Order: sequence, then structure tokens, then C-alpha cells
Amino acid sequence: MHETVAKIANNIERVLVGKSEVVRIAMVTLLSEGHLLVEDVPGVGKTSLAKALARSIDCPVSRVQFTPDLLPSDITGVSIYNRETSQFEFRPGPVFANIVVGDEINRASPKTQSALLECMEEHQATVDTTTYHLDRPFMVIATQNPVEMEGTYALPEAQRDRFSARVSIGYPDQQAELAMIDEHAGHDPLGDLQPVSDARHVQAMAETVRRVHIAAELRQYAVELITATRNAAEVRLGASPRATLHLVRAARAQAALSGREYVVPDDIHAVVIPVLAHRLVLTTEAQASRQTDVDVVRAVLQRVPVPRGAR
Repeated sequence: MHETVAKIANNIERVLVGKSEVVRIAMVTLLSEGHLLVEDVPGVGKTSLAKALARSIDCPVSRVQFTPDLLPSDITGVSIYNRETSQFEFRPGPVFANIVVGDEINRASPKTQSALLECMEEHQATVDTTTYHLDRPFMVIATQNPVEMEGTYALPEAQRDRFSARVSIGYPDQQAELAMIDEHAGHDPLGDLQPVSDARHVQAMAETVRRVHIAAELRQYAVELITATRNAAEVRLGASPRATLHLVRAARAQAALSGREYVVPDDIHAVVIPVLAHRLVLTTEAQASRQTDVDVVRAVLQRVPVPRGAR
């Protein structure tokens, strides 16, 4: 498992230079069977991260460019009448893949965005009263630009809550940018990537992560962190019970990446901001005082005591 994860991470870092922390969160999301929201300004490699992760796994991959005229049936599929057989035939959409890359998801209408709700949570798609199950592993990697708001539709809370983690790539430092110039000067490294794993192996690794032990004290700690977000004065809407499950799953994946069969408090601390921050809705006063969702999560970490001697 460690060897495969390292190969996938190295593959991604050939494309996304100098962003090992971002790659770590992507791997945690993959192993915890979650979905990743990549939110950042244009040109920092949001789509490259999604495509590099998808190409590193030898399994069906689809990409959807979200636009205002995109329809829900363009994602889930549509039933077409066959005159020869006098029956309707289902033509599956791009959601019927192991890795679904949704580029600029906030450019589609809320009706189209909602087509992913059932797929992300229940791993199935219902079209014309018929339910079709999606193959595992199933992961949605969506990108969005938080700056350019013209012609976009903000993700509703129900949609944001289904993303296990949110990550922002940020600008590279000078050395990483120089290395990127050298790497991308003569060819496109994304086109040279070869798969280093497959769907069966990824699913086996995800099942291994489920067996990572988390002590009762740490489960209680996770619940206390979630409760603290709901009671914080800066928060209008705190984290949901789904967030609790995602936090525990991500902590297990982080422990597995660290080579342990059990979770420690540092594993929770390593994933708590990517898992919780995007789910919080701040009050008007908090926004006016320039506080961010990340600031609130950090304040919650300071207020909730860390358990000692958990087993």
C-alpha cells in the first residue's frame, strides 16, 4: 500500500511541482473514499491536479466541463428510444466512471449541480425511475474559481457538504516555479504519465483504511470538535453529522499514509481544516471582521482539549 501510494503521489508531483501538502490531501481523500473540491484562482494547476490523479489510476476516467447550458442528463445519462426494438435504451453519462473530473463546477446551474448529489452520497444514479449503481471506487474531483463570480452559481450547502475535503493549491515559490518551467518547457508531463495502480488495488487500499483503529477517546474528540463548530459565535451553520464521518475516515487514511494501524490526535489535526472549513457558514459579523472559515477551525482546535493516552 505504501509503495503504491508513493508512486501515485510521485506521479502527481511530476505535474504539480512543489505542492506535496496538496497531494497528501488528495491521497487522503482517495483512500477515505471521499470527494475533493479544489478551489483556487486561475492558472495554479487545479485541473492538472485532478487529471494527474485520474491518469495515475488505470480505471475509467471522465471529464465534464461545467457550463451554464449543461443539463442534468448530460451528467447522469439519458434514455433514448430505439425504433428497431421499440424500447428505450439507457445511454450512460460521464458520471459512470471511477474518477469523475468536474471542471469549474460552479459555472453550471443549481439544477445541474444537484445531479451529482445522489451520485456522491449513495454511489448510484436514478434516471427515469430506474436506479443504476456506480462502480467502486468512485471519486468526484471538482474545481472552482472563488474569485471570478460573474456567470457562476455558488455551490449550495448540501453540495459542499458532500465533498470530503477542500484544498487550495496556491502560488508556487520561486524554486518550484523555476523547476516547473524546466519540466514543462519541452513537453507536457501530464501526457507522459503512466498508470501506477488500478481500480481493484485502489478499492483494496480503501478497505484496508477502514480497518485502521481509532480509540474511543479520539472518536469522542472528533465529536467534540464538530460540536464546537456548531456552538462557535462566529458560525451561523456548523458542521453536519456527515462531517463527523468524513473527519474520522480522513483521519484513518492519514494514519495509514503515516504507516500506522491506529489513529493519533496528530492525524485528526492534519485533516481537520480541509475536512471542516468549507462546510461552515459564518455570521455576517464574522465576515465583516475579515475572519475566514479556516480561522474559525483553528480557533476551535485551540478551545477543545486534546485527549491524552488514547488507546
